[in-house]
Amino acid sequence: MTLKRLRVDNVGSMLRPAALREAFVKFADGGLSEEQLTHEQDEAIRAVIAHQERIGFPIIVDGEFRRTGYLASFADIEGAEDWLSRWTPRRLHREQPVTAGPARGADPVHSDDLRTPATTKLRLKRNRPLEEYSFAAKQTDTPAKITIIGPDRVSTLHHLGHPDDVYGDADEFMADVVKVEREMIGQIVDAGCTYIHIDEPGFTAYADEASLEVLRSRGDDPAVNRQRSIDANNELIAGFPDDVVFGVHLCRGNRESQWHREGTYDAIAETVLGGLHYDRLMLEYDTDRAGGFEPLRFVRDDAVVVLGLLTTKTGDMESADEIKRRIEEASAFVPVERLALSTQCGFASGISGNLISEDDQWRKLELVLSVAQDVWGE
Repeated sequence: MTLKRLRVDNVGSMLRPAALREAFVKFADGGLSEEQLTHEQDEAIRAVIAHQERIGFPIIVDGEFRRTGYLASFADIEGAEDWLSRWTPRRLHREQPVTAGPARGADPVHSDDLRTPATTKLRLKRNRPLEEYSFAAKQTDTPAKITIIGPDRVSTLHHLGHPDDVYGDADEFMADVVKVEREMIGQIVDAGCTYIHIDEPGFTAYADEASLEVLRSRGDDPAVNRQRSIDANNELIAGFPDDVVFGVHLCRGNRESQWHREGTYDAIAETVLGGLHYDRLMLEYDTDRAGGFEPLRFVRDDAVVVLGLLTTKTGDMESADEIKRRIEEASAFVPVERLALSTQCGFASGISGNLISEDDQWRKLELVLSVAQDVWGE
């Protein structure tokens, strides 16, 4: 079984243990040094890797335990220094951020006060995802993957047209985003990583009418933006060694057990699902909002579709029989040998995490393994 054909996947982020969240709080308050915070992160990462090994997960993640949120993979980029500070949670808190079930929340990237201009041309200063991978890989003999935010999402953070911006147009900016991220990925691949996971939550915006209206209100043409992002993603992953697997996760919103997108995949099936050149497409199918599996017929014949059928937003456990039934439904449009299974998203897109316990988190991943064993015998 190659990494491309893995029957299961882990989207990447895991619930930060209480001690690690407390360490982040103390560090933010000035009560903990960076060295001490790193020690706490190291210990938490060793533990989460060991637990994945115990349950037999075939691909390892570090839980994104060195990050306060998924966007932090684009840290340490000259010209974008203001972005990370704006996206670091303004309040690192101990309490659970939500007390009700999943609800629709506004996608914060649509807030104009969080979009900033590039102060200089983008340049990689420090490759933190490389450091994350290098540490994780040393803790296990199981292949480890790394997650990186994709160029579409980065482009939504950029306040093009701001008088202080150094880029003349969106194409010029996007070209430099791809250049910087290819440099990051090249260094990670050289370090031995053979599974690169790209997070692209922005693509589902092109199927959501509320998000489309935001784009139009800014004077953007959604179709032009969408094609620019498809081309950028394809350029991002082109030309790397054949044994390097690239997966993309199309998120529909996961911050603090909230969701951000309505609209089925039908609206982006031919252009996005059929146009992206990734080896693995990780799609969220945990609610009726995603629609049916018919759009999967547009996926390229050499790509694997990872069905995100288990929710990470609550601890409610799905039925194994129901998951198997839905895999069978999907196989009418993509052969079962090109399907795989995962949770719909990670468990903690930000440090606060979702409204789910650590025990339920592991039960979900164990159910993924159990169902995959029954369906594929692998």
